[in-house]
Amino acid sequence: MVEIKAHEYASLIRREALPYPIIVVFGPDRGLVSERAAELAARTNVDLKDDFSVVRLDANEIASEPAALLDEANSVSLFGGDRLIWIRNATNEKGLVEGLRLLAKHELMATKIVIEAGDLKKSSSLRKAAAEIKLAISIPCYADDGRAIQGLIDEELGSAGLPIDRDARLRLATMLGGDRIASRAELRKLALYCHGAEMIHEEDVINAIGDVAALSVDDAVDAALGGDLKKLNLALDRIESSKISVFVVLRGLIQQFTLMDIMRADMENDGRQLATVMSGRGRAIHFKRKPVFEKALRNWHLSLIRDELKRLEESVFQTRSKPSIEMPTARNALMRTALVSARLANGRR
Repeated sequence: MVEIKAHEYASLIRREALPYPIIVVFGPDRGLVSERAAELAARTNVDLKDDFSVVRLDANEIASEPAALLDEANSVSLFGGDRLIWIRNATNEKGLVEGLRLLAKHELMATKIVIEAGDLKKSSSLRKAAAEIKLAISIPCYADDGRAIQGLIDEELGSAGLPIDRDARLRLATMLGGDRIASRAELRKLALYCHGAEMIHEEDVINAIGDVAALSVDDAVDAALGGDLKKLNLALDRIESSKISVFVVLRGLIQQFTLMDIMRADMENDGRQLATVMSGRGRAIHFKRKPVFEKALRNWHLSLIRDELKRLEESVFQTRSKPSIEMPTARNALMRTALVSARLANGRR
């Protein structure tokens, strides 16, 4: 089996023909998995509207009958021509794994197989089974990084003929990612909202796909990181009144500390300067949030960052196990982070 790198997909899909009759598309971004599986299915030259040529299966349907996959693969289309077997929702089902191992012992005739799977580890039985088949390819799908998000913005807004200014683009980038289909839906919503406009501005992005609660989450995260207790309390009050879960603030703060962990390790272990790591790993941070993040990165040492991450993760567990006191538990955790940030900003350890 050939397993391409995530960034190699673009060149693969541009080929005139795909030389792999078996394709396993997997990863944590289920939207991207679905989108790429559909693109690859369309490249098989099988008429996707022809129910006699396309067999759509859920992985559970062959969980107890491994030979069913081989039987389908060796079947001949009613009117001749190539056939496609499209399997969705695969994980490590025993039947599917054994079915692929049976296929490895036979020659596929005019059948293409596309398998949509979840996040498979290298040690997963499905990936190992696919590796036994020479004419198979495995395609990982991970959450869009900064470059992929920018490409998606250009693709969707470009097709709508809508230019976007720098501030709007930076704000938009912070709202997308994680699921490709969801990101496309948000961009199309923005394009519809701005139809006929000469330029998309930041307020358009906020009005179309952002809301006050979401902005309050950013304010709360930045306030905790920057040691601003008053701003943090105000942001948490708005979040509580908007009925949005305070969990998203804890999650956002954990994401910031996780990024700080990586960047601070570059500084302490590899001797890199703060400006260097900010210009590299910090490029995805919205420019309006960079001053707070950069100041925190300067003040928080690696050991403190890791201790804080453990404490915040424990706070998440507490809010999940005792939902009735979610807000006060989270507020206490966030206030503590803000107090430590303020103390570090004043030169105290």
